[in-house]
Amino acid sequence: MRVLGEWDRRLFTRVAAARVPAADPALRRLSRSADHGRLWLGTAAGLALVGGRAPRRAALRGVGSLAIASLTVNTVVKWSTRRPRPLLEHVPSIRHLKRQPHTTSFPSGHSASAAAFATGVALESAGYGALVAPFAAAVAFSRVYVGVHYPGDVLAGMAIGVAAAALTCRWWPPRPAVPARERPSAPAPALPGGEGLVVFVNTPAGTGAPGTPLSPVERLRGLLPRAELIERGPDDDFAALLERAVDRAVERAGAARGALGVCGGDGSVNAAARAAAGRGLALAVFPGGTLNHFAQDVGVRDVEDTAVAVGRGEAVAVDLGVARSGAGHEVRFLNIFSIGLYPELVGMREHLEQRMGKWPAAAVALVRVLRTATPVELSVNGHRRRLWLLFAGNGRYEPQGFAPAYRHRLDDGLIDLRLIDGEHRLARTRVIVSALAGTLGRSRVYEAEVVPWVELADLDGTDTLAYDGEVAPAPTGLRLEKERRTLVVYRPSVQRNEPARRPRPAAATARRRRHERGRRLPADGGPSACG
Repeated sequence: MRVLGEWDRRLFTRVAAARVPAADPALRRLSRSADHGRLWLGTAAGLALVGGRAPRRAALRGVGSLAIASLTVNTVVKWSTRRPRPLLEHVPSIRHLKRQPHTTSFPSGHSASAAAFATGVALESAGYGALVAPFAAAVAFSRVYVGVHYPGDVLAGMAIGVAAAALTCRWWPPRPAVPARERPSAPAPALPGGEGLVVFVNTPAGTGAPGTPLSPVERLRGLLPRAELIERGPDDDFAALLERAVDRAVERAGAARGALGVCGGDGSVNAAARAAAGRGLALAVFPGGTLNHFAQDVGVRDVEDTAVAVGRGEAVAVDLGVARSGAGHEVRFLNIFSIGLYPELVGMREHLEQRMGKWPAAAVALVRVLRTATPVELSVNGHRRRLWLLFAGNGRYEPQGFAPAYRHRLDDGLIDLRLIDGEHRLARTRVIVSALAGTLGRSRVYEAEVVPWVELADLDGTDTLAYDGEVAPAPTGLRLEKERRTLVVYRPSVQRNEPARRPRPAAATARRRRHERGRRLPADGGPSACG
């Protein structure tokens, strides 16, 4: 330690002796601008104003990482080390800060905040992270240059900042920038200029893209001038106009060149997807809502992606989940199916997440809902259960905790089954504590696995079920299973600004899929742990 301390002081003296006149006022002002995280909070506000999912998530993770790093440095580490600040006798007076800090020197809180924010942003968006990183590095260097920290303080602070950003992934895993590409392509008609495409535009679901004054209809007409657009106004009947669009698309498809398009939020997309699958139409999804979960999962980031895929005829086949009752009734779901408290939980979380982010909003919503909810009694694969929640996702969702956010694949043939048991003592309290600690996956009251099907029977304590944001009466018995690759969705084979990947050899792909099936499923090929 004595050798490291001596090296630290020598390096500080060398930096103090350096003469870069043009940098003196700039680095001094930059160092001061980062006081109390003002520089990074302003940057986060700018990212949020840019619009779009990626910059908003980057801003949120950056601020969360900064908060963890600042709390760690200022309440734990600084008060346990108490290293004195460097002497300013070797530092030119022009570099001195007007207000010298009074806290201890080790580690550098400014460096921790800078590294935490930059790393948090980079975890969500490499592009925005590359823009922020030089400023973060300059802030860290400025703390040595103005004479308030030793180099070792700065390095330790940066290490804490990076660790704080990594810690956020425990509760909120970063969403992959590009979905899985192993899905095989599916045949879909190529419609240059949108010729033969009928697009249902649910105008009330969203507005024009951030940064552009164009409405969804204007953007679509510019990208696909030959497409037929059926626009829904505020007072128009949703179901009637969607049915009209589907009928027109079927007429076009009868001429061998037709497809259905939908521009709107997740609710609009879900309804159009079920209609397209039922009529055998390819679906073009133009993201037009706030969150656009399905569009993001399938790999369509914006309307331009979809327009490119429509013109080229590039598409993939995705699964649909289906809940069938013994009476012959069935409902299809594109995203999720649930019984219990999940519908109320999702509604409250989405109401809160614009103010506090997905993970904090999910935690608050979980506490509020569990406080007033009552368990549901039913049979799961022949075993009587008392549950707070039964969640079934169309495909494996990530993360594995209580706030499923996205799917890597949409054609895995599996149902993501998650249960919160109501039989254990203090089950609600244990769920809340485990969720807040990020250990829900190891809690005894929480069960999760991926299965090809699940049987539900003898539903008591509930008369409704929810699927894709819709509520329906709950029958006495249901079988949840998958319709494999039933829906064809336009998606570009290579996204813009993404290099083409070498195709995986067929034999290697087959071996990998056999390995995954063997690892994910029980030996008999059916549900086990949840039943």
